[in-house]
Amino acid sequence: MFEYFYHGTIRRYVQVFGSLFNDIQLVRTDSNGNRVQTLAVPLAYGPKQKFLVRLDTNPDLDREVAISLPRLGFELTGLAYDSTRKINSTQKNSYIITSDNTQLRTQYTPVPYDITFVLSAFVKNADDGTQIVEQIVPYFKPEWNVSVNLIPSMNITMDIPIILNSIDFEDVYDGDYSTRRTIIWNFNFTLKGYLYGPTTNSGPITRIQIDLHANTALNTPRSSRLVTVPGLLANGAPTTNSAASIDRSLIDVNDNYGFASNTFFYTDGLIYNPRTGSDQQP
Repeated sequence: MFEYFYHGTIRRYVQVFGSLFNDIQLVRTDSNGNRVQTLAVPLAYGPKQKFLVRLDTNPDLDREVAISLPRLGFELTGLAYDSTRKINSTQKNSYIITSDNTQLRTQYTPVPYDITFVLSAFVKNADDGTQIVEQIVPYFKPEWNVSVNLIPSMNITMDIPIILNSIDFEDVYDGDYSTRRTIIWNFNFTLKGYLYGPTTNSGPITRIQIDLHANTALNTPRSSRLVTVPGLLANGAPTTNSAASIDRSLIDVNDNYGFASNTFFYTDGLIYNPRTGSDQQP
């Protein structure tokens, strides 16, 4: 039932989400309102608890030193199936392989999943936090659409909504006056994503054959046969005359071909064997 495949779609969602917040800046001013410093807020992937542990690290011990503030961290927190965006599962996406126009790559439609992220802003004073909040919130009303090339091998690019669901606030300030204060703003997002199954390569259909039988009993000899093939003249014009057409093996999938159909009638009592590709006795 299962076969190995990997499109890196979830990894791509994480990269896209993180890229939205890698240009956040803070401005420090003096008492007269003059700008004295501009800080780029660093961004990293990881759970909030990891950053809190780093913040509490004692620099005098033989361990990692405490991280500096302000800082942004984000993490993927869950995936949930979204039945409201379900697509007909029998439909397929198709893509002509550009390096070989005789090959067609197909893939069943994806399954919709809501992917949740939490973005945490760690700051040491209230003004730094509100600067970050006001640089993020106005863009989400409540969603922001990002164009993502989800499956490069299928050339599938979709606009993916990222919704800001809520914001909560923490002031981690336990202990005496020497204890380091940390203010944390948590932004909760939902990315409306899709996950795709494996792809299959196949050649184009260049001949359709339909055999008609006198009755529905098994092994009844065919009485007539309808054959349809692509039709293309040597000058590149489409045709419905199979006798005038060039050989179907010379017709490219991107050519402007027609369809040539012929009907044949039989009284020889034979049936078609799809395994051997020939007519034989019942």
